[in-house]
Amino acid sequence: MVGSAILRNLQKKGFHNFVTRTSSELDLRNQKQVEDFFKNEQPDYVFLAAAKVGGIQANNTYRADFLYENLMIQNNVIHSAYLYKVKKLMFLGSSCIYPKLAPQPLKEDYLLTGLLEQTNEPYAIAKIAGIKLCENYRRQYNCDFIAVMPTNLYGPNDNYNLNNSHVLPALIRKFHEAKEQGLAQVQMWGTGSPLREFLHADDLGDACVFLMQNYSGLQHVNIGTGTDLSIKDLALMIKDIVGFKGGIEHDLSKPDGTPRKLMDVGFLHSLGWKHSIELEQGIRMVYEDFRKKENVKVW
Repeated sequence: MVGSAILRNLQKKGFHNFVTRTSSELDLRNQKQVEDFFKNEQPDYVFLAAAKVGGIQANNTYRADFLYENLMIQNNVIHSAYLYKVKKLMFLGSSCIYPKLAPQPLKEDYLLTGLLEQTNEPYAIAKIAGIKLCENYRRQYNCDFIAVMPTNLYGPNDNYNLNNSHVLPALIRKFHEAKEQGLAQVQMWGTGSPLREFLHADDLGDACVFLMQNYSGLQHVNIGTGTDLSIKDLALMIKDIVGFKGGIEHDLSKPDGTPRKLMDVGFLHSLGWKHSIELEQGIRMVYEDFRKKENVKVW
């Protein structure tokens, strides 16, 4: 989802000399494969969006995998970027790097000031290590490596598998299937009270290209909208967009996760970038895309 959004934005801005690989063509967890890739291709600019990702259930179930695989991906790519003199690298992290009970909204300097949310701690630790890799390759070797921290994302090419998807695509699929099957209820996890911020992937792609062109600094940069809503309100918005007429049932045996994760995007705004796709408009766009693909069951 993220890599394709960055690629679309670069293409729209007139860039054309791309080097891409699918995960089946290049295993970023394999140090030799990654080093051979950098040696052979000699890329000038690198957007490191690859990661093992998922929602609460996936993060909490595959804890060792999330820590190990993400550490391997970023260690291999960042170190090879240094070895083969990449002009600039951008590492994409996640808002889960911030402490569970940090003051809201989340400022960049709240990193490492408290305990992490337990359900996604391994993923967060891997992403924090990636930020620090970029920071310290800059300090020691003067590498132009920057890190950005996107908020919760949605958009084209999202993951709709209910076993490991994030909340927004999961709710789209649940409400759509409930409508198609004529169900009376849709079940959602937890109380619905946690507050979340959502950014369309195309806005993220635009922000990443903007920062790649205009920012070189030690400090990582939050990317978001600066506004949030409750998961229950998100569900009601999606329910209305999908046109589901039934009710919502809460499964209180499932975790809520962090109470609130709102990004402070003051620094990003000061650099000159702001999002353009509002949430309801973005969900309508995504649902239209989902419906087109639904017949071929691309989960």
